[in-house]
Amino acid sequence: MIKFKYYFLSIFLISTSLFSQNQEKQERKPGHTNTNKFRQLYDLFSTPNMYRSASGVPGPAYYQQQADYKMDIVLDDKNTKLSGFETITYSNNSPDDLKYLWVQLDQNKRAKDSKSPLIEESEISLVTRPEEFVKDHLTVPFDGGFNIEEVKDASGAALKYTINSTMMRVELPKVLKAGEKFSFSIKWWYNINDHVPLRDRSGYEFFEKDGNRAYVIAQFFPRMAVYNDVEGWQNSQFWGRDEFALPFGNYEVNITVPADHILDGTGELINRKEVFTKTMMDRYELAKKTYDKPVLIVTQAEAEAAEKGFSDKTKTWKLKAENVRDFAFATSRKFIWDMMAVKVGDKDVMAVSMYPKEGNPLWEDWSTKVVALSLQSYSKMTFDYPYHKAVSVHAKNQGMEYPMICWNYGRPNEDGTYSDRVKYGMMGVIIHEVGHNFFPMIVNSDERQWTWMDEGLNTFLEYVTQQELGKRYPEALSPGDKTYPFDRGPAHLIVPYMGGNQDFIAPIMSKGLNVYQFGNNAYGKPATALNILRETVMGRELFDYAFKEYSQRWMFKHPTPEDFFRTMEDASAMDLDWFWRGWFYTTDWVDIGIKEVKKYYVSSEPNKYIKDYLAKNNRTVKDLLPLVYMVEEGSDEFKAELKKGTLLDNSKSLKEYLMDNFTEAERKNIKTPKYFYNITFNKPGGLVMPIIVKYSYADGTSKVETYPAEIWRLNDNEVTKAIASEKEITAIEIDPNLETADIDITNNYWPQKELPTDFDNFKAKTKK
Repeated sequence: MIKFKYYFLSIFLISTSLFSQNQEKQERKPGHTNTNKFRQLYDLFSTPNMYRSASGVPGPAYYQQQADYKMDIVLDDKNTKLSGFETITYSNNSPDDLKYLWVQLDQNKRAKDSKSPLIEESEISLVTRPEEFVKDHLTVPFDGGFNIEEVKDASGAALKYTINSTMMRVELPKVLKAGEKFSFSIKWWYNINDHVPLRDRSGYEFFEKDGNRAYVIAQFFPRMAVYNDVEGWQNSQFWGRDEFALPFGNYEVNITVPADHILDGTGELINRKEVFTKTMMDRYELAKKTYDKPVLIVTQAEAEAAEKGFSDKTKTWKLKAENVRDFAFATSRKFIWDMMAVKVGDKDVMAVSMYPKEGNPLWEDWSTKVVALSLQSYSKMTFDYPYHKAVSVHAKNQGMEYPMICWNYGRPNEDGTYSDRVKYGMMGVIIHEVGHNFFPMIVNSDERQWTWMDEGLNTFLEYVTQQELGKRYPEALSPGDKTYPFDRGPAHLIVPYMGGNQDFIAPIMSKGLNVYQFGNNAYGKPATALNILRETVMGRELFDYAFKEYSQRWMFKHPTPEDFFRTMEDASAMDLDWFWRGWFYTTDWVDIGIKEVKKYYVSSEPNKYIKDYLAKNNRTVKDLLPLVYMVEEGSDEFKAELKKGTLLDNSKSLKEYLMDNFTEAERKNIKTPKYFYNITFNKPGGLVMPIIVKYSYADGTSKVETYPAEIWRLNDNEVTKAIASEKEITAIEIDPNLETADIDITNNYWPQKELPTDFDNFKAKTKK
């Protein structure tokens, strides 16, 4: 083994000498801060504390406030007015004393003096359709803001309050100390808006042909704001885009509507026998035992008959919900109502749909089945759905979510026909909005600040569920479709956005109100990032375990982005700071290419490299121990060696080394590569990603090799891999399955390929 030691010593001396010479020639550069893409996120993360631990677990001092509501609500269908009286019991579980409480008044976005329209740019269009011109310039603004009639404490004494746009500060008669509760009441009313023209989250749709309205009512009551350890009161104004931060609580809600209305909402219906007919009760009992298809509680014929009634009498529906962060309901005499049971874990959950006849036949065929599938798919990835039902309500042009209930679009033509786009759109929005029961209704992130924490995570799980849809219900797919036609999730779909104009792209870690291209930023890019993390970086087993751990740690709690990032690393033993930094904190993009490929052969003769070294150091070959020499294909010395016949499969010195240092049995297990390559990859894009490489060989075989992202840790521009192969490499391709969102694949091939242009692809689609 002595010869082995000196063989490597001579190589070390040669390389060290050359390195020293190069160092002497370099000019000294100024120092710099750490800009390595693999540096830790300590500069961006908050310091862990007793409330939130470094592992991503809620800390031993973690707390959250509670707000319990008792409400009496009256819907005036004739005057489209909603009135309410609510009593809020607020529990101060924080260690802080509170002088006042903040209450959200979301309906004030629609008040006459709302400032929401004033923060948006606008300009006069030179050509406008008449209806748009009337809406923009001739219509008197709708007055849909809250009318607060009184705010009183439990004894009936008036409380001082101040309304600042969509927030109301209620002054407490005395400081609310840690551990104490305070009850107060608010009496209010507002005019209900038509939600269709502006695609509002709440309101009614008017059906001109039969004179009825279908109501989807949400954000309809003054709601407590969140107070937490991260920022105290979350009292950011509601401008219309950013959604909500809300505390958990228990609800008892009585809703009075016309007697011929059908109603459902958040919580358990506790007076079902009072509001159901005997026929409806029988059908409901059957639905609780039916798992394969929905049971109609109210048929289309019954709904059409009810449309003609317009009862002057009223009926009160009583709902009770525990540990929810919000409350919403839908009501109309037009609603068809169906239900079926779905097994989630060890319990049954009711999947429910409500829709007017205008939604059929599409809704009766598919809505409730998609609800059931969504509950099972999301539960598999997170935790068993804890509530007793999930309701999908048909609302034109709307997709919005609340605990146990959501609004979804997808309307056939008047003759009942519908396109693939309408069908898939309906299925997709139902999956998405039902999925919001998990994020943020249960894993209760701050939507007002971090939109991606619910929309991005939910869009990722929507993509997972859409993959299940075609497997569970192949008949739901259109002829020719092997899978659901995904619009978000797969890496290649985010390429146009990430490769677009940087002037109109913001990092994911931005307040949703302030970002360009909201859909791509809050939905598409984070969903793609998680899909890449699952499929390419971590692998499904590690990712799924960690993602489920995050979901279960923070269910019914208020996580921050750091809690998510830290948990994903804590539960997987993977350092992902480079991934979070690149994908979430920057607008860098992926572009990895093949810079050059050099092919080498073993020679018995000293090559130019060693000859130059010997000449510079006044030494001869005799001064060195035996070495293996390589010459590059196509070089002058390669051509010379080829003529002399000194190119070998293995050099004499290498054979001698093997004979001296390995037994015959060991030599049988040693590879005998004939082809040697230096492959240099470069990274024109800023994002660090694994290098996924497909090597194709002369014998027609191929293999895919993945070099972890850490390969870039010492050189962020280019890296070289030495390949010793028994087979000749004929082609190399980066990211063969389009896993990384590489925005420019023209540099992904060796030898270089001529790829079709966007226009070529457009022409091909047009032909089809």
